[in-house]
Amino acid sequence: MSLLKVSGLTKTFGGVHAIEDLSFEIKKGTIHSVIGPNGAGKTTLFNLLTGVYTPTQGAVSFNGESVSGKSPHYLAKRGMSRTFQNLQICMNMSAVENVMVGRHLHMSHNPIAAMLRLPSITKQDKACREKAIELMEFVGTGQYIKTNADAMSYGALKRLEIARALAAEPEILLLDEPAAGLNGTETAEVDELIQKVADSGVTVMLVEHDMKLVMNISDYLLVLDYGKKLAEGTPEEIRNNPAVIAAYLGA
Repeated sequence: MSLLKVSGLTKTFGGVHAIEDLSFEIKKGTIHSVIGPNGAGKTTLFNLLTGVYTPTQGAVSFNGESVSGKSPHYLAKRGMSRTFQNLQICMNMSAVENVMVGRHLHMSHNPIAAMLRLPSITKQDKACREKAIELMEFVGTGQYIKTNADAMSYGALKRLEIARALAAEPEILLLDEPAAGLNGTETAEVDELIQKVADSGVTVMLVEHDMKLVMNISDYLLVLDYGKKLAEGTPEEIRNNPAVIAAYLGA
């Protein structure tokens, strides 16, 4: 069953077609990667899917509901969460607090109860912290539970962002270049984590330049070139596709 369906999606900036007449589907429980040369439209696609950009034309359906042009907040409530190409970590907060921020959709927003520190709020805060710690251990950053974010390594911060995204309890997690800037060991850790996330029942969609990682973990790949779909298929099909080879290596 398709969790995410994109039909005729187009986004123009002035006279430039960043995404043009793009259609594809993502099945529940899969790891679906988006690849392509620099400037192919990968991050623009993520911004369209997550409500940062409004499509010029076309439709996006999530869990059978039309969500074209919906706000990021609305999509997050419906079960869509993402990370960004550049770290979006609050460095003046602790690692645990960063993950707790991702739980805001599941928290009470009663200002009077919070101001009076009613028992229900105290209980909720405790549960939120416990869930954040559980997620930090899940992503392999358990050793940083009592650490400020600014004292963590870049690779650990990448995984901390994934923990924060998971704190929203998404049905689909969109990862924008999760291995960017990582060394070989850190990339292997992210590789293992993405598979672990998928095994937990969360559908994963990612943009990534590391072809070894992509080919190792993906069930399906979508290849973009100048905003258009160049190819789509399994890793084996993409690896042997002449059009893909030409786009990456030159005809």
